Amino acid sequence: MLVGAVSFGAQAARAQQSASPYRSNESVRSDKFTGGRIERAQLVAGEPDIEITVDVPAFRLTLWQNGKEVKTYAVGVGRKDFPISIGEKQASEIIWNPDWIPPNSEWVTGRKGVKAGEVIRASDPRNPLGKLKIPLGYGYLIHQAAAPTDLGNLVSHGCIRMLRTDLYDLAEKIVAARGLPVSAKKIANAKVTKNTVVAKLDEPLAVDINYDTQVVEGGYLHLYPDVYERGTNTVAALRAELTSSGVDASALDDATLKAMLARVNAKQKYVVSVESITAGRALTDGRVLPLVGSPAAKKKAVAAKRRAA
Repeated sequence: MLVGAVSFGAQAARAQQSASPYRSNESVRSDKFTGGRIERAQLVAGEPDIEITVDVPAFRLTLWQNGKEVKTYAVGVGRKDFPISIGEKQASEIIWNPDWIPPNSEWVTGRKGVKAGEVIRASDPRNPLGKLKIPLGYGYLIHQAAAPTDLGNLVSHGCIRMLRTDLYDLAEKIVAARGLPVSAKKIANAKVTKNTVVAKLDEPLAVDINYDTQVVEGGYLHLYPDVYERGTNTVAALRAELTSSGVDASALDDATLKAMLARVNAKQKYVVSVESITAGRALTDGRVLPLVGSPAAKKKAVAAKRRAA
């Protein structure tokens, strides 16, 4: 849906967000920042200008390079009682076969045989982090999902979870872009053993985590679920979002806006073109779409990749 030649990096978008009179926490995919088009490109090795954005309500993590979208992945995020922290984080290392140090939290007290503060090695079956983690500071991590069903769900202790194949792909793209001193052979060995490998980033990688449930992307309004029940999906907020995006919503009454919001739930978003909105067809032309692809479909795709490898 978002194609073209206009490049707009997340850092530039954040600079504009800080001056926004409406709200400071908006997706960098918003047409306010992109002009309605995002340029996509293959990763270029040795080009270190990369960053990550995470759209929490969309369960979406994106790697950008030189302001262009390189790859987007489906993710799972923190539960309501352990929500992911919104805002800018920094990644300073990638760790294959990581240790886990359980936090002093109810998350841990409910686990048998686990004590807060102990070091649980990668070889220990009690370690829930999987094969790789990217620390974001203050105990927050990007790490391996427990199962494909984690994607599109609130499942973690405030962390971002990804499928192992996606996590490997993301890590290797970061290694290539930054030219990190870890060989492909060493990474390959880490995948099939429990040997811990650490790749330090000379310069921290920015990871911007946003909570935007109403955003115009590529000429389409996307309404995402308010997964943490922060009261973002209101009629007033939706009207303000359309107005600030330059969309003429005068043909929509509050009842119509409310009906649009009612089509969103924990598993689906509502998408309708700006053209349909301005023509007064916001309900008849809109579509309900899943937030992420079905776990079964994802599982099949992963299996196919493995067979082809």
